[in-house]
Amino acid sequence: MIEELLQGNSQFNETVFKKSKARYQELMAGQHPKVFWIGCSDARIQTGHITNAPPGSMYVHRNMGNMAPNHDWNFASVLEYAIVHLKVEDIVVCGHSDCDAIRGLDENLQDSYIPLWLNEAREAKNRVDLWIAPPRTKEELEGRWKQIEIENVRLQVEHLKSYPLVKKATDEGKIKIYGLYYDLSTGILSRIV
Repeated sequence: MIEELLQGNSQFNETVFKKSKARYQELMAGQHPKVFWIGCSDARIQTGHITNAPPGSMYVHRNMGNMAPNHDWNFASVLEYAIVHLKVEDIVVCGHSDCDAIRGLDENLQDSYIPLWLNEAREAKNRVDLWIAPPRTKEELEGRWKQIEIENVRLQVEHLKSYPLVKKATDEGKIKIYGLYYDLSTGILSRIV
């Protein structure tokens, strides 16, 4: 697989990079993204591709389940850098359909770390399970998972707003926060929050 990646880079260099060389030279001077994008690590979703965003326009943090935990040093440092140093104007939490992390909430996982991480989304599952009857069919289960995926976007936006630096920046009108949902089957990105 690594040889395929290197070959792909060679093709990228010969086509996209050379065609847009001036833009890539500008990017060497520094990054000035307008958007901080929090997305899922899912290999089926490539943020720049689904938004058709050019290089340099988004500062991206990806993790399992598009989480915005309020007790994670890695996430907190990326968030702080985006707001304080890059001065992003928008923050996006983007969930997606068929999310393995959300489905993992229903499994009794014996892994060391994954169940702990998934606790960041458990409240979304609990909320949805209060609203709907237990699923009886595969279709109802799929619908439940979709509702949890969407509710998880809302929950992660709530987590973001619990950060003092986010609250300050939103109160001062320096940033706006959005929740989006990407449907793998249609390719459509829609606004949730």
